[in-house]
Amino acid sequence: MKEDRLREEYRRWESTTLKKALERARERQEVFETTSGIELKRLYMPYDLGEFDYLEELGFPGEYPFTRGVQATMYRGRLWTMRQYSGFATAEETNKRYHYLLKQGQTGLSVAFDLPTQIGYDSDNPLSAGEVGKVGVAIDSLADMEILFDGIPLDKVSTSMTINATAAIILAMYIAVAEKQGVPSEVLRGTIQNDILKEYVARGTYIYPPGPSMRIITDIFAYCKERLPLWNTISISGYHIREAGSTAVQEVAFTLANGIAYVEAAIGAGLDVDSFARRLSFFFGAHNNFLEEIAKFRAARRMWARIMRERFGAKKPASWMLRFHTQTAGCTLTAQQPRNNIIRVTLQALAAVLGGTQSLHTNSWDEALALPTEEAVTIALRTQQIIAYESGVAEVVDPLGGSYCVEALTTEIERRAEEYIRRIDEMGGAPKAIEAGFIQREIADAAYQYQKEIEEKRRIIVGLNEFTVEESPFTEILRISPEVERYQKEKLERVKKERNTARVKETLKRLREAAEGTENLMPHILEAVKAYATLGEIADTLREVFGEHTQLTTII
Repeated sequence: MKEDRLREEYRRWESTTLKKALERARERQEVFETTSGIELKRLYMPYDLGEFDYLEELGFPGEYPFTRGVQATMYRGRLWTMRQYSGFATAEETNKRYHYLLKQGQTGLSVAFDLPTQIGYDSDNPLSAGEVGKVGVAIDSLADMEILFDGIPLDKVSTSMTINATAAIILAMYIAVAEKQGVPSEVLRGTIQNDILKEYVARGTYIYPPGPSMRIITDIFAYCKERLPLWNTISISGYHIREAGSTAVQEVAFTLANGIAYVEAAIGAGLDVDSFARRLSFFFGAHNNFLEEIAKFRAARRMWARIMRERFGAKKPASWMLRFHTQTAGCTLTAQQPRNNIIRVTLQALAAVLGGTQSLHTNSWDEALALPTEEAVTIALRTQQIIAYESGVAEVVDPLGGSYCVEALTTEIERRAEEYIRRIDEMGGAPKAIEAGFIQREIADAAYQYQKEIEEKRRIIVGLNEFTVEESPFTEILRISPEVERYQKEKLERVKKERNTARVKETLKRLREAAEGTENLMPHILEAVKAYATLGEIADTLREVFGEHTQLTTII
């Protein structure tokens, strides 16, 4: 009866108050939609949630299905980890930036690597020319890693490293640096991205074909299960899928589909699901459509809990939790009126916090122009700190839980994402869907539609296609000196002269033999790293066995 009365009152409101308002002034447009094409109602009512079962759909924070958060007290107990993704030029310069950020209140490190490091080339490789230190820090050997973390106690800081094809090598270097500090691997906390499937879809920094790449990933899972129990062995990334142009729904669907593939691969390699599931982590973007983004995070959490419990039969509650890092959206930043980006980043960061993120990076306002300056990165960090300490949103667990609009959006995103996962399952899983070009085409179509809406001014971007002004070029941006490449090559040459060449050759020989067989590769990579074999030499050894992947799929 209460619902009937409410519907009756709603119809009365429509025919009186609303009708008069619309007669005075029409609404701005006929249809309002989220970026995923979900139509937004004018007003959400309790009955818009359908047969909503609170315990089934929401539950309580820290309990299945974790819609309201993975911790019972959330930020009342501990704030999210504040990271600033940082790395540029040399290990020496980046180390100075890390010390600066930690002094400014950053609570976790996040390492950006240059392109040669990401795809397994040393700085002296001809293919690295012009790219050394440009989009991240150059790491050629353990010597660089020692400098990168000089004076930073690895038993007290959590480190996230955005690295995929060479993740095993970088992780081995991190373990070796910790050993030199006297820090046992059992206490190391952090994350390697290690998500190769999205590289085939969205970024392109792959080296090996999918089969060997998945072997390396599961070898990392097995190695860390025994030796790095606190380490997150993978960060399954929707961020780069979204940066490539996907919608929020696609970001959730394709990320979780990749997650399913990794779990299946690990089980296929003989690992028990509950032995590794709690060390899986996720990485999402936060975009401008505020309510959709909050709902997206909540939907992803609920979906993953059900996938792990119902699909894979995981028994431990920790195995059902989707823990995630968030980065504000680089693709939404504009070079036009770039200080507007401060407001965009603030909205995105607030959406991530209201969505229950465990870790957050806020982009700097000048990143549409260049790598961030020290001043810009400080403002980005202060944005998080103001949200944490001044806004009040961290004082309540899931403060938007129960909002008719947010709950309706959460359910609709879940429904649409589940439909994508069903289609991917029918194709044989994410690797097969990627091989067929399905995921790539879906992302490309979404990106095209979004750009078309901007060009036709059906989507307003302030300062870009509306409210524009004449501007002088910005000159105060961070520029990487060409001298960085020369310096890095000289440093690498010294390492090669001073190391024990015979030991390097022996460790690389054993690594090759392990790659040709079925042994776990991580112990052999670690030995090569400790001998100061370079990242490129280790990657090349594996290239000789595994070959290189060539993207043949036509995606448009």
